[in-house]
Amino acid sequence: MSEIPLHTFGRSRKARAGYTQLHSDEPGDDGQDENMRAGVRAAAASASANRKGKRRERYADNPEEEATLLGDASHEEEAFREDEQPQSRREPSSQRSILSRKGKSSDKSRTVPFRPPEKLQSKFPPNVVRNQKYNVFTFLPLVFYEQFKFFFNLYFLLVALSQFVPALKIGFIVTYVAPLAFVLTVTIGKEAYDDYKRNLRDREANSQKYLVLDPTEYSESTPESLPHTRSVPSSALRVGDLVLLEKNQRVPADLVLLRTSDSSGTCFIRTDQLDGETDWKLRVAVPACQKLGSDRELLTLDAEIYADAPTKDIHTFIGTFTINSPPALLEDDVPMVPVPTVEPLTAENMLWANTVLAAGSAVGFVVYTGSETRAVMNTSHPETKVGLLDLEINRLAKILCAVTFALSFVLVALNGFRGLWYIYVFRFLILFSSIIPISLRVNLDMGKTVYAHQIMHDNEIPDTIVRTSTLPEELGRIEYLLSDKTGTLTQNEMEMKKLHMGTVSYGYDSMDEVAHQLAMAFGTSPEHGHGRQNSIQTGIQLATRGRRDMSSRVHDVVLSLALCHNVTPVYNDDGTVTYQASSPDEVAIVKWTESVGLRLTFRDRTRIELQTPSGARTSFEVLDIFPFTSESKRMGIVVRDAQTGEVTFLQKGADVVMAKIVQRNDWLEEECANMAREGLRTLVMARRRLSEQAYAQFKEQYHLASIKLEGRNEAMAAVVAEMLERDLELLGLTGVEDKLQDEVKSTLELLRNAGIKIWMLTGDKIETATCIAISTKLVARNQYIHQVAKLKTSDEARDQLEFLQNKLDCCLVIDGGSLQLCLNLFKNEFIEIATKLSAVVACRCSPTQKADVARLIRKHTKKRVCCIGDGGNDVSMIQAADVGVGIVGKEGKQASLAADFSVTQFSHLTKLLLWHGRNSYRRSAKLAQFVIHRGLIISVMQAVFSSIFYFAPIALYQGWLMAGYATAYTMAPVFSLVLDRDVNEDLALLYPELYKELTKGRVLSYKTFFMWLMISVYQGAAIMIMSLVLFETEFLNIVSISFTALILNELIMVALEITTWHVYMVLSEVVTLFIYAVSMTFLPEFFDLTFVLSTRFVWKVAVIVAISAFPLYVIKLIRSRVAPAASSKLL
Repeated sequence: MSEIPLHTFGRSRKARAGYTQLHSDEPGDDGQDENMRAGVRAAAASASANRKGKRRERYADNPEEEATLLGDASHEEEAFREDEQPQSRREPSSQRSILSRKGKSSDKSRTVPFRPPEKLQSKFPPNVVRNQKYNVFTFLPLVFYEQFKFFFNLYFLLVALSQFVPALKIGFIVTYVAPLAFVLTVTIGKEAYDDYKRNLRDREANSQKYLVLDPTEYSESTPESLPHTRSVPSSALRVGDLVLLEKNQRVPADLVLLRTSDSSGTCFIRTDQLDGETDWKLRVAVPACQKLGSDRELLTLDAEIYADAPTKDIHTFIGTFTINSPPALLEDDVPMVPVPTVEPLTAENMLWANTVLAAGSAVGFVVYTGSETRAVMNTSHPETKVGLLDLEINRLAKILCAVTFALSFVLVALNGFRGLWYIYVFRFLILFSSIIPISLRVNLDMGKTVYAHQIMHDNEIPDTIVRTSTLPEELGRIEYLLSDKTGTLTQNEMEMKKLHMGTVSYGYDSMDEVAHQLAMAFGTSPEHGHGRQNSIQTGIQLATRGRRDMSSRVHDVVLSLALCHNVTPVYNDDGTVTYQASSPDEVAIVKWTESVGLRLTFRDRTRIELQTPSGARTSFEVLDIFPFTSESKRMGIVVRDAQTGEVTFLQKGADVVMAKIVQRNDWLEEECANMAREGLRTLVMARRRLSEQAYAQFKEQYHLASIKLEGRNEAMAAVVAEMLERDLELLGLTGVEDKLQDEVKSTLELLRNAGIKIWMLTGDKIETATCIAISTKLVARNQYIHQVAKLKTSDEARDQLEFLQNKLDCCLVIDGGSLQLCLNLFKNEFIEIATKLSAVVACRCSPTQKADVARLIRKHTKKRVCCIGDGGNDVSMIQAADVGVGIVGKEGKQASLAADFSVTQFSHLTKLLLWHGRNSYRRSAKLAQFVIHRGLIISVMQAVFSSIFYFAPIALYQGWLMAGYATAYTMAPVFSLVLDRDVNEDLALLYPELYKELTKGRVLSYKTFFMWLMISVYQGAAIMIMSLVLFETEFLNIVSISFTALILNELIMVALEITTWHVYMVLSEVVTLFIYAVSMTFLPEFFDLTFVLSTRFVWKVAVIVAISAFPLYVIKLIRSRVAPAASSKLL
């Protein structure tokens, strides 16, 4: 029997059932062969029979599906079946499991056998990363739709097309088509470039190579040491593949962790791109696979994995791991374990896509790929963002269009609808089309480019990148700022700052004193003890716990801190040590104990080894560990000193829970409050010495509790509480600081003064988030913090909302579950109350929750929302905001690539919003209104001219004059308004209240628009009527007089609008005037040079310009005295 090759279960590519035919070398072995196969099948059959009910009925109600699926096997399988006819009534178990996905496509749960067939794998989505917005076919239609859904652009398209109809043609076609073509070309070019860059990034992600354990290359003759792997790009991974991951590799799909290089079957992963937390998370391999001798044995395993339908929740997973037959059956061997064995799988066994393996290597089984992975389900597709200013101008364009239509209709009506009146209406519409100037789009887009250039070349905010150049004005109107915590407000670097021991407190600068006391305690403790008994001190003094001399108290607390944790030291190739732990606080404390002389040198599940200040090694046996949970808020460990055999229970935890467990004392509460005010994270350290008898008693009770079938966890916790967590000796209190980013406090204060409401959305714990809210001054001093956590019912939620409604000056701290409950039940009420609060902190938020909050605030308040973050988990939130700002941080560049603006640190936000944002919005508003004024004034002149000349739809200015008016003659001075500023940079940052004024949107409103409308009507009428009053005999002269007056009027108006002169502004005015003067000589059909150079021309133009511009200068002067702008009060 021993000669039977055991590659029985290795599968060839064609054999779909997961078995290949046994090829025996000896003819006489057939019977044994058959027996063995029968044994395997019997096990498999019992596996099928005992399968959980949920999966047993998968296709029981659908015999047709069973038939077709079974009948579809390959020829090799047929041969295999004939070979074992008598027993073939039951299919092999892994073939059964192939069928076990429900017929209904709506159910996406799956049971996947090891080495699944091609057909099953192809049912699941491909493992492809795709962030592109367009493909070859959708690109032009989508881009054109995005452009022409704006009334503004649609209007120009229609006007440009009308010029191809001979009856409607007025002037050069180029003057109508060129600006539109320019705008579209720039937009299409920009979109194409952006999408091309996205495509490159996708390609890079999809082509990353991974090692897959390959059953086809597996054969008995392969040397044991050689792994049977092949390298495939991540896009080629399929459900059921076994992926081999190395240290620092990104996980390419959602995997079940089968084996790790660590003998304990655990590994650490970094989940920063998924939930934003940079602390390492512990993951556990499936025990049955970890027990196997090597990775290659996975290739022969007859097992399957059931996984629930894919969901968004990264904290839960429901699945099972089933072994249908033991790995190898030897002759007359009976399996030692019941077959099949089913093990539960939870989120602890999962490696989600986009996380990174922090140490060692691991083998995972792919269960979800591509669009079904948790990472992809938690990211939303980016929508094209449009600035509020663009929407406002679009609304104004509709009003202007109505004005144009009304004007055209009135002129035709006054003419009595003679002749082809409808053609005349259209001709008038085209004549007045300059009322909605296409040059407005060109000017604004060029303005945005200038602002983007100014932002990117600001030396005070280096390396800032503008990725969406259509949004700089939005930065000037932000009213809500939603910020991530880890890596955005904090650096996520922990440092132990304080140690308090009741009678004495050690600060950051006196830690060398701790080191000194510790060295004394370790270096001299035995002699010290003997000396003390011979001294004058009495036994009573020695017994009283509070009077022990300082060094032994320091020794106790430092030793306890060095033992009570979950940290493992990992030695790197270069000899350095990295500490692995799921909490950065613990790493900070262990690093601190090392800095004072007590170093952690070794740690596994049963033993901890420390190096004392004198260099000696001391070893402790780990008897029990009670890990930290968010419910218990504490962590305990029972250790036995290898030298003395003394058993000690050590516990550290949050002050709220530890205060009840430790012996009575008068300082703990007060000191905890003091440290919390400094923004330090506090941990209370306590211990209890146990006798061997007491420990044995505890162990027995604990074991009894652990084998209970119902209420097991509660029973175990009760035993610990009753037998260990009583009257603990309080050793000390530690304060760990989570370092903040530079200038976070001052930045938040400035933004708050600018009228911006700040929310902090984080994936972290409530306690940590509250600490940071206090240390960043997000919460004002003495402000009440209202914590809402673990809400379960609608009544609880309603009570909380009622309380908040009556206390709007507090800071709300809410956890993800409660937030979801409030949003599900009382969405509008919750958002209404929350948006009125001065600060809100949401903890344990999933990426989609962050995005939902951003969308809700936008929808409910109709205000501008800015989101800032630095990790992959912030991408959805950044894309859901009006303005997304990404920080290039330790967590990679994912957030900064998805954002509209990328900065290097949080404090750069003040300059970005209060200076660049404010300027961009003010300048664009001024520029837009001026360009509209420029179009209106010439249309008013046209209307006056037509009404005087018998309502004829004849152009006042034709050809080159119209082409030159919006370009060479006025473009430069008008565009120079993008360099205007009302206050200098220092004042803008010193008085953030100036920003608050902008958010009301008064710079560009219907009021200011109608003021400009009136100015245009007055000036247009004044210039035209005065030109006609001073009318010379020839028509030629009226054109030259009125056009010159118009150009001069515009130049003067620009000068009146400017607050702070810039050298370019002066140049543009002078150069434009010079260009106009020179062009007169080249356009003899419009300008009679002898007349232009006469004094009559000069004084007539001077009078007209004075009448049109002087009254406005007077009005501006009066207004600056009577109602000065807020900024002018500061100058």
